[in-house]
Amino acid sequence: MDMPSDLAIAQDAKLVHINQIAEQMGLDPDRDLEHYGKYVAKVKLEVLDRLKSRPDAKYVDVTAITPTPLGEGKSTTTVGIGQAMKHIGKRAIITVRQPSQGPTFGIKGGAAGGGYSQIVPMENFNLHLTGDIHAISAAHNLIAAMLDAHVYHGNALDIDIHNIPWRRVVDLNDRALRNVIVGLGKRFDGVPRQTGYDITVASEIMAILALTTSLQDMRERIGKMVIAYDKNKGPVTADDIQAAGAATVLMKDAIKPNLMQSLENTPALVHAGPFANIAHGNSSIIADMIAMKCGDYVVTESGFGADIGAEKFFNIKSRISGLKPNAVVLVTTIRALKAHTGKYRIIPGRLIDPGLKEENVPDVEAGAVNMVRHLENLKKFGVNPVVAVNVFADDTAAEIEAVREIALAAGATGVAVARHWAQGGAGAVELAEMIVSACDMPNDFRLLYPDDMSIKDKIETIAREIYRADGVDYAPIASRKIRQYEEQGLRELPICMAKTHLSISDDPKLKGAPDGFRITITDIRASAGAGFIYPLCGDVRTMPGLGRSPAAMNVDIDEDGKVIGLF
Repeated sequence: MDMPSDLAIAQDAKLVHINQIAEQMGLDPDRDLEHYGKYVAKVKLEVLDRLKSRPDAKYVDVTAITPTPLGEGKSTTTVGIGQAMKHIGKRAIITVRQPSQGPTFGIKGGAAGGGYSQIVPMENFNLHLTGDIHAISAAHNLIAAMLDAHVYHGNALDIDIHNIPWRRVVDLNDRALRNVIVGLGKRFDGVPRQTGYDITVASEIMAILALTTSLQDMRERIGKMVIAYDKNKGPVTADDIQAAGAATVLMKDAIKPNLMQSLENTPALVHAGPFANIAHGNSSIIADMIAMKCGDYVVTESGFGADIGAEKFFNIKSRISGLKPNAVVLVTTIRALKAHTGKYRIIPGRLIDPGLKEENVPDVEAGAVNMVRHLENLKKFGVNPVVAVNVFADDTAAEIEAVREIALAAGATGVAVARHWAQGGAGAVELAEMIVSACDMPNDFRLLYPDDMSIKDKIETIAREIYRADGVDYAPIASRKIRQYEEQGLRELPICMAKTHLSISDDPKLKGAPDGFRITITDIRASAGAGFIYPLCGDVRTMPGLGRSPAAMNVDIDEDGKVIGLF
């Protein structure tokens, strides 16, 4: 029998009042929550001080092999693990990112999970939630408006209008806004200059929301953001144009994590949503800090493959938070392993190649080099990896067994067959038990590079140790900016590589575990407020575009006012 759609499953869910979810976490609904209806609430930051004497939970990151354009089910697996922990008598809180409207109305869909492992209410989760992303857009664009107003009203800071990296943002895929000219019209319409738009989740304010630890810390970080340069190449910050205070005021509610629930009424903290191929791709430190005091296990998710999201989870998020992971889950699918042979092409919106649905153990074994590469990389951080085979209906026992044998030989502490999409938490019990065992094992978490290493040495360490590149080539502008950033005292910041998510290399066409290639850094930018440097590898865009048949075409309201067509 065919499964109902994700939306149909979500709309049929039996939700409990959000107060009951808070009570599972040991929170006082009256004191600790700000309610947004019956099923969503924000958690006040004051709980961090009140709960500080509680012991910390075990900390687990969910990542994946290099995905196909369709994704391999990290969010679904994260939700499934949270539900499965309840089945084995453990209290788990999952912490995940809020979806951007870009992918929601584009082609990929939302990030609420899928099947019988979802966060609900699914419509709220994917469409506005409590307005955090809109607050980021407002704060970001306020700074942009105040910057242009400063230039128009005399430019007292002597800002170079040809060196203003601060663009505007909108939370949609809109390629027509990638490059624009502002200030056209009459003299009083502004100073004409070329700029553009990024998607909101690529905003530095989004990165700050995910990495901050308090309201005052967020205020300081927003003030440090470099929004322009003067004609002597000196940095101009949000504090310099006196915009940081007002921007922080717009963010004062967004800093509070959102509490929701899974289909099986287990807790989920939803907060922040930076893209992993552009930004650091992890949910907020604040949500994790709260969750660490409210259960036995905290299960969070890193965006895209382990070469991107997990590497940034370890080297950026853990470095800033001081929270050390006890285990990591590497999600894999038979479909993706076959695709890593390079023999199959997967295009969103088109029928999947029939060959990906037929049993082919040799292709699984050949494509498994990608999984092995990621396992090797994860072990470099001293964590215990568990492989979750996210099962599809066409996967066969022989293919799954091939994955199990290869993963165990490569150092996985366990390999679980995960059927949470179809069975909910019951389908991930084996995986949950393996995670518990992995967390109980000794580990030796470590970072890949020290703070005091040079910017180029950090970039080349990631390229060599994680991507396995033979070397790194820098465009002249990138080399010039690296010198500039080191002169400005930014040398000790971690690195946030912006690159394709479809390959371990910077070339999306290179599948499997490529070698014999070099990484090209086409540009490099500083997020001084968020606290990282991000090199751009190859052709990486910060504003996606819509496809020929975007998902938005299927979304509507029925005669009863019910959302339809949302996955």
